Amino acid sequence: MSRNRSTDDGDALLARLGALTAQARERAELQRSLVELAVALQRGMLPGDLPVASGFHLAVRYSPAFHGLNVGGDWYDAFSMHDGCIGLSIGDVQGHNIEAAAFMGQVRVGLRALASVTSEPGELLSRTNDLLLSLGTDLFATCTFMRLDPSTGVLESARAGHIPCVWATADGKSGIAEDEGGPPLGVQQGQEYPVTRYRLNTGGVFVLLTDGVVEGPSLSVDEGLDQVVSLAGVAAVAGMDAGSLAAAVIKGAERVGHEDDAAVLVVGHDGPDVRQ
Repeated sequence: MSRNRSTDDGDALLARLGALTAQARERAELQRSLVELAVALQRGMLPGDLPVASGFHLAVRYSPAFHGLNVGGDWYDAFSMHDGCIGLSIGDVQGHNIEAAAFMGQVRVGLRALASVTSEPGELLSRTNDLLLSLGTDLFATCTFMRLDPSTGVLESARAGHIPCVWATADGKSGIAEDEGGPPLGVQQGQEYPVTRYRLNTGGVFVLLTDGVVEGPSLSVDEGLDQVVSLAGVAAVAGMDAGSLAAAVIKGAERVGHEDDAAVLVVGHDGPDVRQ
């Protein structure tokens, strides 16, 4: 074989490797741009301000933890409703891409829009479920929706396939909310979602969260929920404010080794005691 032939083959190989490297770089830059777009979409759809009610404080923490070139679709929301109550929602969309982030926005906007028609949590989730199915997407979402009446301290909750909330009271009691719940949103038409009622008294807290906070390779969901129960119990007894509790819960999410978003929404009651 001649020296020129070897040189030509080597040059062709180098040129081919250079072309493949350039293609790989272009694909990586495209994927990175999609991730950045999805993250911007997420953050742009989350509420900037939280409702204010005498005697109650809301606090949120959100960690868009993306793994590789994936990004999740967790969300939280809190808004004032026409009946004087406050609507609270938290949820998680199936998938880790820009479609999941966009679908998250549709769910959140759908909940807000339908809340102007009905503020009853069970009916609101049923209507949102049917709305999402009418969009013809293959995605689905888990969600908890709560209606807080600041005049009574009553929380009405409906759950669509989402992990349960955590509660704690100032007298040292704490636990995981026990409610029946229903299937995720966007799976099957005509679903019903039972409503469970709670009362939030002075010093009490409710913690709404997504599974990225409590479940991952290093921790089972039961172990993660138990950790949040302990944190909430200590916070309520110590009189910790809602913001500090939310920060402590999201900090604990670092220990689960998750590859998902993590969202926390805390409702705290620091006003006069509310009685029947």
